[in-house]
Amino acid sequence: MNVIKKSFDLGDGRTIEIETGKLAKQADGSVVVRMGDTMLLATVVSTVGAKAGVDFLPLSVDYQEKYAAAGRIPGGFLRREARLSDYEVLISRLVDRALRPMFPEDYHSDTQVMISLISSDKNIMPDCLAGLAASAAIAVSDIPFNGPISEVRVAKIDGKLVVNPYVNDLERATMEFLVAGTESDIVMVEGECDEISEAEMVEAIEFAHKAIVIQVQAQKELAELVGNTVKRTYSHEDSNLELRAQVFAATYDKVYEVAKSNVAKKERGNAFGAILMDFIATLGEDLDDVTGFLAKKYFHDVQYDAIRNLVLDEGIRLDGRDVRTVRPIWSEVGYLPAAHGSAVFTRGETQSLTTVTLGSKDDEQMIDGAFFNGYNKFLLHYNFPGFSTGEVRPNRGAGRREIGHGNLAMRSLKKVLPGLEENPYTIRIVSDILESNGSSSMATVCAGTLALMDAGIKIKAPVSGIAMGLITDEKTGKYAILSDILGDEDHLGDMDFKVTGTEKGIVACQMDLKINGLKWEVLTNALNQAKEARLHILNEMKKTISAPREDYKDHAPRIVSLSIDKEFIGAVIGPGGKIIQEMQRETGASISIEEVGNKGIIEIFADNKAAIDAAVTRINSIAAKPEIGATYDGKVKSIMPFGAFVEIMPGKDGLLHISEVAWERLETMDGVLKEGDKIQVKLLDVDKQGKMKLSRKALLPRPPRPEAAPTENKTV
Repeated sequence: MNVIKKSFDLGDGRTIEIETGKLAKQADGSVVVRMGDTMLLATVVSTVGAKAGVDFLPLSVDYQEKYAAAGRIPGGFLRREARLSDYEVLISRLVDRALRPMFPEDYHSDTQVMISLISSDKNIMPDCLAGLAASAAIAVSDIPFNGPISEVRVAKIDGKLVVNPYVNDLERATMEFLVAGTESDIVMVEGECDEISEAEMVEAIEFAHKAIVIQVQAQKELAELVGNTVKRTYSHEDSNLELRAQVFAATYDKVYEVAKSNVAKKERGNAFGAILMDFIATLGEDLDDVTGFLAKKYFHDVQYDAIRNLVLDEGIRLDGRDVRTVRPIWSEVGYLPAAHGSAVFTRGETQSLTTVTLGSKDDEQMIDGAFFNGYNKFLLHYNFPGFSTGEVRPNRGAGRREIGHGNLAMRSLKKVLPGLEENPYTIRIVSDILESNGSSSMATVCAGTLALMDAGIKIKAPVSGIAMGLITDEKTGKYAILSDILGDEDHLGDMDFKVTGTEKGIVACQMDLKINGLKWEVLTNALNQAKEARLHILNEMKKTISAPREDYKDHAPRIVSLSIDKEFIGAVIGPGGKIIQEMQRETGASISIEEVGNKGIIEIFADNKAAIDAAVTRINSIAAKPEIGATYDGKVKSIMPFGAFVEIMPGKDGLLHISEVAWERLETMDGVLKEGDKIQVKLLDVDKQGKMKLSRKALLPRPPRPEAAPTENKTV
């Protein structure tokens, strides 16, 4: 084995090591990245040659956590790693978004990057090392790549910026971003924060980039040690410069006019398609596949240039707006009468129908992952059906894009949810995109805010979101920042920058860059322009609903939380769950109990007040502590020669001694009381063993004492 290692310092004594040449040597490139006890194995394989008719990079990135890495056995029937979890999909997307722009535009080989967590340190997050591992695997291979890149997590903890902080420190973080970049540029940002300013965000990204530079340099040095600095040669694209010139000459002006015509998305698409078909018809009936493929490719280049030039030269966009204007907005709340909360949010040709459903603790999501496991009580699901873009597409469940878009909206709204004491509910938000022409994830944020307020959830502040775009010309240095981008502007532009926030500041963001050389000045301008757009959208939303409703909907379920002493948890549950099951059956309420410290936290969930009141009464009677001197309605449980045992609370009996039954002296209990009698008793005392002494006569009127017989005077 020719094992080669390279390590570097994070600047605070912590080190990261990259090793190659020991594992997975038949892959085109493989490395093991280690920080503490966390180890990631990353491999890359890329086929030689490309499939005919492919004009894109068929790249797949998969991140998977092995349960053995954390010393755990997977749950479920099969007890083995199955399909990727949402968490793993999100990390896969983070790495994919950073790597994809770095491959040459004309490289079209099937390429697969796989990253596995093979050892886990509970205090070191593996996701911030995944991008580094993937890039290093490519760096030591012969695959063409314009990297290396790396990813780091930057967080502000106790007022100080930190790179790749420990898990236990992240609990105090006021901002947390994953940032990816090259030696000179930023390519991807995603994260959340506590209503920070635009300047704070730029500062954090700059801080992260300094750490990225060190990690990129380490990869370059590793590649030199391996000796794979010369990459493979390839030829994946046919070319026909004469045809390209012909396409531009025949179609550019027509495309420019359609782009400038300010027509709707569908009409515009049909017009572009007609121009292409008319041109292809001029090429004759004996058109070969290669020429037809190239004609379509060059026509796409025409669209790319025409639409971008229209913005840069005239400041006009596809729908006629200038660069700062947000599309018309309308919204409505309470649209669905049976939902606990609902909203419709429409911005231009993008529309979200969003619902809020309130559930109990039993509705929490169980997370069974190698690194993260536990429960989640806030869920946001984003659905993107084919009809939203006028397409025929089978419904096969949530894809990676839907998981990613839903996660961004979830991050945004999670920041303004009330605490557990104010909101005991499990909350599920579902955004169904009914129309889409750009920035449907931001429509989800806005619709989600409106639906939460409609449901009566006391959010801290409304949140809105905006997607920003960028068009640049490297030759002239011109650039245009676009507010509220369309789908075509996302596809043909150089940046997709989504920013969400309240009136006070930013709460989440997601940025993807497709170009090199984004200046900090441009980033700052984009953030400031985004703030202007966000506040405009917030004002439009407030016209529909400006604050949460005072109460939940009449048909929404209610939750009451109780706290009892730990010693009563068993009594509430009962043997084999008998008592709690009986209460649920008789009251119709759903009851859950959890031990927290020295207390039992009980949640009672029902769709009507009577059910909750009945359950509360039952639980209070079980968990209440008897008070000396208090009067109780008791039930005679058994008769003994020396008295009776009386139940004053469920499961709590006391002795009513024969001397305490009545004021008169009783020789026997026969005929005095019988089992099942309901009587009032007073608790006189509780001894050290917990035995209770009861009295019935203390509650009865004391009979008058008999008068003494008069004394007769006798004469002696």
